[in-house]
Amino acid sequence: MKRYLPVARQHFLAAAASTSVVVKALCGTVLALYCLSFLTNTVHGLGVTPGYLFPPNFWLWTLLTHAVVESHIWDVCVGLGAVVVAGRLLEPLWGALELLVFFAVVNVSVGILGGFSYLLTYVATFNLDYLFTVRIHGMSGFIGGVLVALKQTMGDTVVLTVPQVRMKDVPMMGLLLVTILRLTTLLSSSLLASYGYGVLSSWVYLRFYQKHSRGRGDMSDHFAFATFFPEIFQPLVSMVANVIYSVLVKIRICKKTVKRYDVGAPSSITISLPGTDPQDAERRRQLALKALNERLKRVEDQVAWPSMDEDDKDDLSDMPLLPETSRSNGDDSGAAEHNAFPGLSSGS
Repeated sequence: MKRYLPVARQHFLAAAASTSVVVKALCGTVLALYCLSFLTNTVHGLGVTPGYLFPPNFWLWTLLTHAVVESHIWDVCVGLGAVVVAGRLLEPLWGALELLVFFAVVNVSVGILGGFSYLLTYVATFNLDYLFTVRIHGMSGFIGGVLVALKQTMGDTVVLTVPQVRMKDVPMMGLLLVTILRLTTLLSSSLLASYGYGVLSSWVYLRFYQKHSRGRGDMSDHFAFATFFPEIFQPLVSMVANVIYSVLVKIRICKKTVKRYDVGAPSSITISLPGTDPQDAERRRQLALKALNERLKRVEDQVAWPSMDEDDKDDLSDMPLLPETSRSNGDDSGAAEHNAFPGLSSGS
């Protein structure tokens, strides 16, 4: 293990050095606040406490600061890794400003939704611990958001070969793992809430509200909410999600999907949904072409095709220059000519 630590440290530093100012600032803030935690209780002052978030206290700044507050070194390492991965894979596609907006939207949503959840739990149980003992902090919500964004941008990428796991399956597998660890009391409930609301809020933002060159959101089928679940549950989840979406459209929280028909196109009628990125379609075409080429190559390696030239040579070598009947007829005709003109044959 000690042999791989310097290599991992070198790769991490190289990746962090090639990122933007936003990524470096986030990493530096996490490290600075972790060092500060040895002198004062940063989790209490900068983390979301449900009882202090709502009136009469209104600790609203904690919605922006809770994500960069960590109390354990392993949490710091995981959080820094998530920020660097986002900088390497998402920032080239979105830009530094959009990555910062995504970070803020996800973490503010995690703080608000988590605070409301614990407030409702207090209303149901009258246990003050849910208001003043629980602390929502750390990068777990942002980690869930990054996994959802990677599902959107590189969902077909294989991250594990045995068993085969694709990137599009990782967000829900992570939620399942965190839930199991919470049931075994190895993780706190605030971490489960942060990760779950991070996945949900990031999907809502990327699906309906993120601005890009083709409008807002991503309404493509591969990023539907039902695709987060196994295929056996997708029809039921899709039906429920469509009902909820229809209600949100009626109350004007979400906009209805608009189809644009280009009847003047030189080929056939084209339909484009707002939010679908042509780069994503091109990426999928390239992946399909690569898979097809690999499949054809495997078939060619398994089947040895006979050589056409060698078969032709074998057939020609076995074939006589003249048929037997023609050869016999030629001999008979020569004999007849010799008998009919004996003088010509003797030279007289």
